[in-house]
Amino acid sequence: MLGSSEARPHEAPDDPTPTWPETSDHPLAPLPAGRVLVCIVIAILAALALVAWSPAQAEDTDARVPESPYFQVRSDDPTLDALPLKSTQVEVRIAGIIAEVVVRQHYRNEGQRPIEARYVFPGSTQAAVHAMNVRLGERLIRAEIREKQRARLEYDSAKREGKATALLEQVRPNVFSMNVANILPGDDVQVELQYTELIAPHDGAYRFVFPTVVGPRYRSPAEAPANGAFPATAHLLPGVHSNTAFDLSVQLDAPLPIRDVRSGTHKLEAQGIGSTRVALALADEGPRDDRDFILEYRLADEKTATGLMLYRAPDAPDAENFFLALVEPPQVVAPVQINPRDYIFVVDISGSMHGQPLATAKTLLRNLIGALRPNDTFNVVLFSGSSRVLAESSVPATQGNIERAIRTIDRAGGGGSTEIVPALRRVAALPKPADVSRSVIVITDGYVAVENEVFQLVRRNLDQANVFAFGIGSSVNRHLIEGIARAGQGEAFIVTRPERAAEQAERLRHMIDSPVLTQLRARFVGLEVYDVEPAALPDVMAGRPVLLWGKWRGDASGAKLVLQGESASGSLTEVIDAPAPDPDARALRQLWARQRIAQLADDEALLGGQTQREPITALGLKYGLLTNYTSFVAVDQVVRTQQPATAVTPPLPLPQGVSALAVGTPQAIAAVVPSTPEQPVTVALALMALGAIGMVAWRRRVPARTADRASQDAFARIGARTGGRP
Repeated sequence: MLGSSEARPHEAPDDPTPTWPETSDHPLAPLPAGRVLVCIVIAILAALALVAWSPAQAEDTDARVPESPYFQVRSDDPTLDALPLKSTQVEVRIAGIIAEVVVRQHYRNEGQRPIEARYVFPGSTQAAVHAMNVRLGERLIRAEIREKQRARLEYDSAKREGKATALLEQVRPNVFSMNVANILPGDDVQVELQYTELIAPHDGAYRFVFPTVVGPRYRSPAEAPANGAFPATAHLLPGVHSNTAFDLSVQLDAPLPIRDVRSGTHKLEAQGIGSTRVALALADEGPRDDRDFILEYRLADEKTATGLMLYRAPDAPDAENFFLALVEPPQVVAPVQINPRDYIFVVDISGSMHGQPLATAKTLLRNLIGALRPNDTFNVVLFSGSSRVLAESSVPATQGNIERAIRTIDRAGGGGSTEIVPALRRVAALPKPADVSRSVIVITDGYVAVENEVFQLVRRNLDQANVFAFGIGSSVNRHLIEGIARAGQGEAFIVTRPERAAEQAERLRHMIDSPVLTQLRARFVGLEVYDVEPAALPDVMAGRPVLLWGKWRGDASGAKLVLQGESASGSLTEVIDAPAPDPDARALRQLWARQRIAQLADDEALLGGQTQREPITALGLKYGLLTNYTSFVAVDQVVRTQQPATAVTPPLPLPQGVSALAVGTPQAIAAVVPSTPEQPVTVALALMALGAIGMVAWRRRVPARTADRASQDAFARIGARTGGRP
């Protein structure tokens, strides 16, 4: 009988169902009910751990789990200097909207062995890095720009030969890596980087950002990175400050008095506020390099300020001259200046938008449409496999039309394919009064494979509308969203949840609420211009100036820039006399090339692969710029050592406010030992494995308790793999 003490499995070979007594010590005996309950509880706890450790849904920025796999491990080797980066000094000169930056990194080997320092540091995504020099004692070694693979080969060869050498590579558009090899004991090496960037204004404020630290990065080991692996960099423990000194100074020059200078990240010592030249220095006590340095200032006057800057290259057969024109709106736009506005909302209701993405899109639309003014007009285009419009032409933003539009949107359900190109073509064909500023707002998750076609379509219709893009969902196609915004001279917004929709809608409204000049056109008189960026000018909107740059030939004497546009009070024509070329404006050369490279990089991102490698490489080599396909390499010709250099990676401070869990497990933090990045699934699976082992341990009890010892060993192995978590 089942459960009888008389029965044994080997006594009933014909019965396929084995039986055991409740107190059996057989290794495969069934568990008592209490132990079954305990095992179930362990399994439930494992499942709860999986949920509890799952990454929270991202906000409007990418959720990152670290790729940097360990904290600094302190070396007990007195012959090795593991912290060779001693200081970073930054000198910034800002002239209006152009920043020229010099970064000096001082390396010194206070150990007894030759070392190779590997350092990862951040940079602006707008930075045009155009020079690198290495000073070794009294010798100056000028770096050369090379194709990336060639630069790496030159560096590795010089390192093997015992020569002092340095290599600067772009890991990401805003992350760089520096390698300095064969630093001998007692050496003091200074690496100097030079870059320039265009400071894009936002809401009337000009913002300069100098990133100081690369935060931890994470990528699933199973996922092949599209742009190469991110370098694994050690980080200091929370509360442990870097031994590397950091200092930064700024000289700010402008054609207008500079006012409202401030930094929300660092304390400043300032001189000259209210004049056209301001000098700034850091006044912080304690750590300075655990957060980005952000400086904001204002130049806008009460009326639209327009300027033109020219640079003439020294005479040479292949000399190129460059210009930059700026049309800046006033800081405050009076209601009389606001032109009539027309909004076209293009909404993706395809199958991939079903559920929360579409619910988020509906909330966003209710916020946007519900706040339209009575003199505004609008239309709604819903698309999936086909498209339909609210009306054949834009309708006034009356309460009745707004309610009708919201009812139409609320009834929309997600389903079908994502035919975005026909929808955008339909938008381009919608009638538009000549005196109305139109804004097209595209709302989609971007799950399409026709990005380049969309990009080109938007770019060709830029003279008809400013195009803004909202990416909806937790994993949108950012290439498409950002590409649409750049092509349409608009802005990209990401909305991950319905509760964030109102905030993002307000940001958009603030930007497009007040178009100051529409149908803007620019032409030069007495000056031949070419390679102009962008090809068509967007509207001048409150809070966002228009930039126009390119090349020019001929004699600039007497040349004029003529701007024509439509304002609320009628047609507006402004004539700007070309100034004398500014010999200090040579940064325009790198800025123009940087913008062209960014354009090609956008195209490459949309097309996939390395489709723009050749033109990007050519521009990088011609203008001496660091790119994804070009690097700087400096090689001293003197052989200094035959002893192999020991590689060291100076640890980075954790960014201010970032938890230690961004890098490793709590046990690894306490022990200051290498650790695998925190991975929720691993933790949960480890707990589930512990539950399973517990079941086996209970089942496999033998008189000598050898199974218990095996279980303890298994627990130890799993604990080692999970950073010691019990």
